[in-house]
Order: sequence, then structure tokens, then C-alpha cells
Amino acid sequence: MSVRKGEVSVRERLFGGQGAVRVWDLQAGRPMIPFGAVLSCELDPGGSVGAHRQEHLPEIVIGLEGSGEATVDGVPRALDAGDVVHLPLGSVLAIRNRSDEEPLRYLIVKALDPAQLR
Repeated sequence: MSVRKGEVSVRERLFGGQGAVRVWDLQAGRPMIPFGAVLSCELDPGGSVGAHRQEHLPEIVIGLEGSGEATVDGVPRALDAGDVVHLPLGSVLAIRNRSDEEPLRYLIVKALDPAQLR
């Protein structure tokens, strides 16, 4: 399942990873409270997103298509179609596409802090 709408941003070696990640901002800059961001992502075959801390907003990552792995605070978790990975604020995430032939497609949904909604 591909979710693509609007302009794509291509990010090479994101957070020190390998390959490229194509990102579509599904909110297209429009506020959709309580969500800070809704992103559709496509990671190159064999690619990775390097480890990075969730410093601003907690998020969930939802696997759409392909075979991936999300490592959260050093613990690997499956990121395949239908898998959901929760990332509390302050956690460290890395993503790897386990396939050398097919892209890994996933959604990232970032939640605003309830204090920001007041």
C-alpha cells in the first residue's frame, strides 16, 4: 500500500543511515490537532535510518508494505505491514529495510503534547 500525496522530500543518509528515504507530508503544512505530523515514508531496498532521539514529539510508526525492523532503545521490533511501533518522547529509534529488493513503506504519526493544546 502506497500513500503518496503532494510533494516528495528525498532525504539521503537520514541520521547517518544508508540510502534514501522519500517522505510525503500528508498534512501538507495544515494543522490537524492533535497531530503534529503525518508522514508517508518509503525507504530504499537495503536502506536504513540512523539512530536518533525523539526530542520533540512522541510518535508511532505503522508498517504498510515490505519487511523492516525498528530498533527502539536498543530493542529490535518487526516493522512489517500492520505492525505498530510506539516511540515515547526521549526514546531512540533506528529503522532498517530487511529487503535488498523491495522498498519499505511506513507511516509516521506524531502527537502533540497535551500541554501544547491548551
